[in-house]
Amino acid sequence: MEQTPLLSLRGITKRFPGVTALSGVDFAVRSGEIHALLGENGAGKSTLIKVLTGVYPPEEGIIALAGRRLAPGSPKEAERAGISTVYQEVNLIPALSVAENISLGRQPGRLGCINWRAMRRHAGEALARLELECDVDAELGSLSVALQQMVAIARALDLQARLLVLDEPTASLDEKEVAELFKVMRRLRGEGLGIVFVTHFLEQVYAVSDRMTVL
Repeated sequence: MEQTPLLSLRGITKRFPGVTALSGVDFAVRSGEIHALLGENGAGKSTLIKVLTGVYPPEEGIIALAGRRLAPGSPKEAERAGISTVYQEVNLIPALSVAENISLGRQPGRLGCINWRAMRRHAGEALARLELECDVDAELGSLSVALQQMVAIARALDLQARLLVLDEPTASLDEKEVAELFKVMRRLRGEGLGIVFVTHFLEQVYAVSDRMTVL
C-alpha cells in the first residue's frame, strides 16, 4: 500500500484576467524527499508555490498536508500548518541580527522584555542543526547571500516546518555555496523533511533531487 504523501495537490487551477496560469495541476511530495519543480518562465512554478503558501486561492483543486485538507489564507497560515518557503531574495530583515531574525515574532521573554541571552542561545541551537557556524549577533545584511539563505532555512525549521519550499535558492550562489546548500538539503531529507526545490538548472536537479515535476 502506497504511503500517504506529505503534500498532495490535486487538480489545482488558477486563473487571472485573460490567462489560465495553472490548469488541473497534480503535484505530490513525500516525507524525506527532495522534489524538484521545473518549467520555463511563465510555466506557472511561482503561481503554484503562491497557491500552496496561501498567497493566491485556487479556483479549483485540493491541497492536503499529511492527508488533511488545507486551505491557507496567507503565508502565515501556511507556516502554522508546517509549510515554510525560502526565496531567492531572502524575506527577512537585513538590519536585524541573525538571532533576531530567527526568533522574529517569537522572542523569548516576559512582560514585554526580551531575554536576549535566551534568544542568542536559541539561535545558536537552530544554526547548529544545520552544522552552521555563524555569529548570531551579526547583522543579517552583512552576511553573504548564501549565509542569509541558511539563516532563513534555520528560521523555517525553527517554525516546525514539515515541508520546506526553496524557490530558486542557487541562482545567486557560486559552486562552493551550492555544494554547501546541497549538503544541508540532504541532511534535512535524512531527518524526514519534504523539500520542494524550484530551479531551472537541470544539472542541479540530477545532483540532488529524488524526483522531479515539469510544468
